[in-house]
Amino acid sequence: MKKIEHLGIAVHNMQDSNKLFEKLLGVAPYKQEEVASEGVMTSFFQNGPNKIELLAATDPTGPIAKFLEKKGEGIHHVAFEVDDIKAEMERLKHEGFTLLNEKPKKGADNKWVAFVHPKSANGVLVELCQEIKE
Repeated sequence: MKKIEHLGIAVHNMQDSNKLFEKLLGVAPYKQEEVASEGVMTSFFQNGPNKIELLAATDPTGPIAKFLEKKGEGIHHVAFEVDDIKAEMERLKHEGFTLLNEKPKKGADNKWVAFVHPKSANGVLVELCQEIKE
């Protein structure tokens, strides 16, 4: 793993949360994107080398809606940048981690993504991210 790619924060209201984080970070979001397959709207902020991803549910039965119902707003996941997501997934499997994906899937912000189950990472949902090179 190269570095923390971003922190994902689950929010109830994207419009209000965008305003709040714009005030907090002093920058506007650089990108908003819906990931229909996950039932989520995302909004990305860049602050120096750091990125924050806000996640609002668009599907009341999707994973973000379930997270918000169970835990409320707050940190949802920590994403790490990797050079080779498939190799990293294999490495983590061999180390005993449980993955939520059998293969990478297309995520927001032009990334291949895969997730490590929080039960195998001290309660933290870990996302692996690899830039999609076209």
